[in-house]
Amino acid sequence: MQAIRPVKIAPGVVIGGKAPVLIMGPCVIESERHALTMAKLVKAAAKRIGWPVIFKASYDKANRTSHQSFRGNGMAEGLRILARVKDATGLPVTTDVHESSQVAAVAEVVDLIQVPALLCRQSDLVEACARSGTPTSIKKGQFLAPQDCGNIVAKFEAIAGTHKLVLIERGTSFGYNTLVSDFRALPIMRGLGVPVVFDGTHSVQAPGGLGTKSGGSGHFAPLLMRAAMAVGVEGLFLETHDDWQNAFSDGPNVVPSKELGALLKDLKAIHQALGRPLPPLPR
Repeated sequence: MQAIRPVKIAPGVVIGGKAPVLIMGPCVIESERHALTMAKLVKAAAKRIGWPVIFKASYDKANRTSHQSFRGNGMAEGLRILARVKDATGLPVTTDVHESSQVAAVAEVVDLIQVPALLCRQSDLVEACARSGTPTSIKKGQFLAPQDCGNIVAKFEAIAGTHKLVLIERGTSFGYNTLVSDFRALPIMRGLGVPVVFDGTHSVQAPGGLGTKSGGSGHFAPLLMRAAMAVGVEGLFLETHDDWQNAFSDGPNVVPSKELGALLKDLKAIHQALGRPLPPLPR
């Protein structure tokens, strides 16, 4: 079983460091004003518990259920807004890429590149992220067994030659429009030697569950995140919104921002009670 190799994102933000890292923000960039509002909100919430935070928002939701759904304002405008967020708040930022041709431009702005779950096996994309030199998080596909992430790690590190990879667990497909979280996945993935982040809000998503868009059961997300913290992770990914019923994407599965403070307080209490998790012992 390999020791976990920490990944430094920015000064004071190390995934695999002393404190869990939070990756938080709205699903998609709705406007510059809203992105700044949400960035300030998540910064304040994380500061209250003393945990580092990375602001997350997508410039393009390229895998929407319906072609009529809002995708975003495009890469150029989205990256401009993310740069503005960094400037205004001092927070590191992350966003997802969907094509290898996007990686170079994204790497110039963000501190952490994200590869969506549905694209985790796209070799050109994974290799482009590795070559960029920018820390990268790759979400485990809903269709993969956790041990299969070993091939993703090997592919990334063979190109990068460095250990700048984070894996994100976001549930596994279980029948139609349903995801389940098998918490055995967390120690299995951590046993690969990379930090693991649990995505609580996408784990309660119902892909395509509302016909022309995805649904979700956001009220379960805090429960799953508490469980993940008890099992052991290096960070938590959660989407939050100040008006979830009118969110442009993933409203049903986010944590409403008014509930964020109480949730983070609970998560910190669990972390303090159990101490820093260690890699699983080999049998």
